[in-house]
Amino acid sequence: MSGAIDVDAERDATPGSSKVVHLNNAGAALPTSATLDAVIGHLRLESERGGYEAAAMASDRLAALRSSAARLLGAGPDEVVVAGSDTQAWTKAVLGYAFGGGIAEGGHILVDRIAYDSHYLGLLQVCELTAATLGVVPSRDDGTVDLEELEGALLDDRVSLVSLTHVGTHRGLVNPVEEAGVLCRRAGVPYFLDVCQSLGQLPVDVNRIGCDVATATGRKWLRAPRGTGLLYVRSGFAECMRPPGLGSRSAVWEDADHYTLRSGADRFDEFEVSVATHLGLGVAIDHALALGVDAIAARVGGLGERLRRQLVGIDGVQVHDGGARRSGIVTFTAPSTTPRDVAAAASAAGINVSVSESTNARLDMTGPNPTSVVRASPHYYNTEDELDRLIEAVNSVVVPGRSAP
Repeated sequence: MSGAIDVDAERDATPGSSKVVHLNNAGAALPTSATLDAVIGHLRLESERGGYEAAAMASDRLAALRSSAARLLGAGPDEVVVAGSDTQAWTKAVLGYAFGGGIAEGGHILVDRIAYDSHYLGLLQVCELTAATLGVVPSRDDGTVDLEELEGALLDDRVSLVSLTHVGTHRGLVNPVEEAGVLCRRAGVPYFLDVCQSLGQLPVDVNRIGCDVATATGRKWLRAPRGTGLLYVRSGFAECMRPPGLGSRSAVWEDADHYTLRSGADRFDEFEVSVATHLGLGVAIDHALALGVDAIAARVGGLGERLRRQLVGIDGVQVHDGGARRSGIVTFTAPSTTPRDVAAAASAAGINVSVSESTNARLDMTGPNPTSVVRASPHYYNTEDELDRLIEAVNSVVVPGRSAP
């Protein structure tokens, strides 16, 4: 399927769209009926045939999931594994790199200002283990990473790792990750990338970006079940990583004193997983591929820009996304009220939004930037009328005496 997305058909395939105005897709999107059926169907099969037996019966579909995930990322099937979450994938990757000796004592790690909490916390743990230090690359005035500052920081031969974020959880800007990749390759420094808020709503091609590692979740823009994630590790790079949490899928137990890590991304694989949610993830990824990521990006981006224009038309409302290029995440504050109050007014009107707090992105949500924002994130199955309903809800808080429908 290509071209414009048939919104009516997508809503028909999404049971939740008739129950609620869901504008919290950056948190967890509504799944399709097909995804729901895949999860429930496998749980039922486990109850009837046994967990191991049901997994064996689904082996072809699980293998297809890996191929589909690789296609979505522009990677090879041997470079991608399914994880339980973005954070799980990220933690195993950064610790695996540290345990493999990639970060020498006294080394230096560079990170951008829009880093997400669990990613930054993982890097802090690495610093505790290795006595490395963290350096924060400044942002430009529009909030994106300053490439000139990054290039200058990479001149330091102590730099062991660059960790960047494609799209932040708390603002809708899109970082220039491909340009950053050129700089990292030129300096010969490994490049880890958070694509948690971009995969499924924007094209992500790891080869074009030039990253060595990328992590994502399934529950956001991919519309997959919670408890699913993806880890990409570039072919060849995995051999220098020794991830924690080994098992029979990630290593071979040779004898009482020895083990051998499996090759490539397989060394990050796990035996005990939720097969049902993995199958749901596969259905969700195939659905995104069938629609076409470019078509999804056009629809989501258009809704995001429409919502921004509507919001700035309300007296006193400020949009905080920044960037020359933006995603479907729209963040804003309203005068004389708190983001929590705005979210409560939206909820009372049957609309789901969320609130991003400084605890999610402490490096960026400080100083002149707000420490709390309303986050609205429309997906391709949302409608323009639903955006209008959110605007009415915001007006009900900002304009005294006005009520939302």
